[in-house]
Amino acid sequence: MAGKKELKYIQSLGQKKHRDAEGLFIAEGPKLLAELIQEIPEQIDHVYALTEWTSAQQGKVYPFPVTDITEEELERISQLSTPNQVLAVLRKPEEKPMVRLKGELILLLDAVQDPGNLGTIIRIADWFGVSQVVCSRECADCFSPKVVQSTMGSIARVQLHYVDLPEWLQAQPDVKIYAAALDGQDIREVPKPEEGIIVIGNESKGIRPEVLQMADVKLMIPRIGQAESLNAAVAAGILMSYITT
Repeated sequence: MAGKKELKYIQSLGQKKHRDAEGLFIAEGPKLLAELIQEIPEQIDHVYALTEWTSAQQGKVYPFPVTDITEEELERISQLSTPNQVLAVLRKPEEKPMVRLKGELILLLDAVQDPGNLGTIIRIADWFGVSQVVCSRECADCFSPKVVQSTMGSIARVQLHYVDLPEWLQAQPDVKIYAAALDGQDIREVPKPEEGIIVIGNESKGIRPEVLQMADVKLMIPRIGQAESLNAAVAAGILMSYITT
């Protein structure tokens, strides 16, 4: 059973200012939590669960406390429209230095502000073996509940970095920059890179001009129909599929 003060504290982690202050974030649902237990059990601070979830664990012993709560209590602390059995409070990972860029493909996001898009792009990166995603400071918070939920566990395997984009790019003179743009070259006509920085822009404005002008190659996904543009996450998936397969 969790007290009112404790429930209110967990609920507050839905807001970025409280996540930043406490160094914590939340994740919900049996499937997502199973991924996180497998990948980063050391970061799990506390689990709050219905007896439905705890009973299904069949006596497993975890290195973190588990508190039984009621459906009403789960509804109070959940960030989901339909709460799902279990909510975990996790410690944010320690910020790690960027690993080498040579020989690697890096996804770089310029002001991707929709949490669902950011979470899906992190999941796409994980699928295609991209271990690092660089975000401009205008991107959504990668530890917001909706982003974490959308990653379906990939948040535990993909390293995120928030940077001043133009400044960071200027510090990478030896790595080729590829930018997704409507006026770019057909991706089918561009040799597949084995290393480089792949830039995806904002959902409505695309890549800002000062970043786009730094690109060595602009990439365009061929359009057959009449749609004005592609969703940022869809574009990232198509580009990574072409580049990595």
